[in-house]
Amino acid sequence: MKTDLELALECAVNVYHQYAVLNRPIDDYLSKTEFSKLLKETAKPFLNDTKPPNTSTDDYINQLFTKADGNHDGRLKFTEFMTTLSLVAINAHDRSHKGPGGDHDHGHDHGHDHGHDHGHDHGHDHGRRPRN
Repeated sequence: MKTDLELALECAVNVYHQYAVLNRPIDDYLSKTEFSKLLKETAKPFLNDTKPPNTSTDDYINQLFTKADGNHDGRLKFTEFMTTLSLVAINAHDRSHKGPGGDHDHGHDHGHDHGHDHGHDHGHDHGRRPRN
């Protein structure tokens, strides 16, 4: 059985290949158009949550593409695409820590369950005295 991370990484490879062949079936690169289509069709809600305030989705995608296109050839190879995914994931992580006032909020939940108790009493006696 594959782990969630294995499945996510396998999915990233498969999605990359699916979109890299849209305009040119022979190459293994994403054009800016293919890259934009990939993100809009497969990650639009995620993009909306991670794009900077007052920035359109298209502008955000262009910013990501420009940052990722390390050799400035106007297309993304797989390693550049993965760099982009990491940038988006980093943006999402950073935004998850911002509270309403922009402060670092440690009271949020990342959705991970590590099998430990966060102070909830599930009927176990942890040395507490019974209430009368």
